[in-house]
Amino acid sequence: MGYMLFAGVHMTGYGKGIAERDGRKVTIEFKSVNHRFLDILFKLPRNFQFVEDALRKLIGERITRGHVEVYLSYEDNRENKTTISINEELAKAYLDARTTLVKMGYDDNLGVAELLKIPDIVKQTATEDDEEIIRTLVVEAGELALDGLIAMRRTEGKKLIEDLKNKLTVIESEVQAIATRAPLVASAYREKLIARVSEALQGSEIDEQRIAQEVTFFIDKSNIDEELTRLRGHIAHYAEIMAVDEPIGKKLDFLTQETNREVNTIGSKSNDAIITKSVLFLKNQVEMVREQVQNLE
Repeated sequence: MGYMLFAGVHMTGYGKGIAERDGRKVTIEFKSVNHRFLDILFKLPRNFQFVEDALRKLIGERITRGHVEVYLSYEDNRENKTTISINEELAKAYLDARTTLVKMGYDDNLGVAELLKIPDIVKQTATEDDEEIIRTLVVEAGELALDGLIAMRRTEGKKLIEDLKNKLTVIESEVQAIATRAPLVASAYREKLIARVSEALQGSEIDEQRIAQEVTFFIDKSNIDEELTRLRGHIAHYAEIMAVDEPIGKKLDFLTQETNREVNTIGSKSNDAIITKSVLFLKNQVEMVREQVQNLE
């Protein structure tokens, strides 16, 4: 069986992106693991919920399956990011109190330096940041993180696809072995049937027509030609699906279910120990394929 260079994306990966401008620095990390659908978990600093929609859209445009965790950190190193205000009413109240105390005979030692030490006279307030600028940096860092995540997922996907290719080659070989064995089963059954009838009749003449009818009935009941044809078709379809550069996990998952169904049908029809052994081997191989396919996007 010939295989092209398969496309495939593993769902496990990691990516990191950094964007900084004008004293602001955004760092985003993406971690993804297997999941039937796209499931995004945000782990953001307080008051950063406003960037969730932009990140969700960014991820959804490039990833279709997997559990993705999003980590974001923000550093604000801008100059003049705080403003200072004076509580004039409170300062005036202290000055009025000073005047009263001076009239009572107390020393006047209240100056600007002393006023600044009094709580709440001077208030330091952080300048409100610009959400649009932050959102732009988040998208920029997110795109870089996605590039890294997808690159790792593709690398792992190629390894998995190569392993799937090997398993499908083994499966195809075993299917061919069953196809080679199947025509011999009827002959073996006929010989065993004649032997049993001869033993039962103890030398009496055998009814060849009855034997032929029994063999024909056996062949009809145990015929697996259609199942073998469909299995070969499924194997070829695997190659077609894995050769395209698009999400293939769900398609392969469905195809594996159909492959397993055909193998089970052959097993239920089989009256031959050799074919039964091959069926058990195929079931094991198909199960391994199923487990691996679930790791692909």
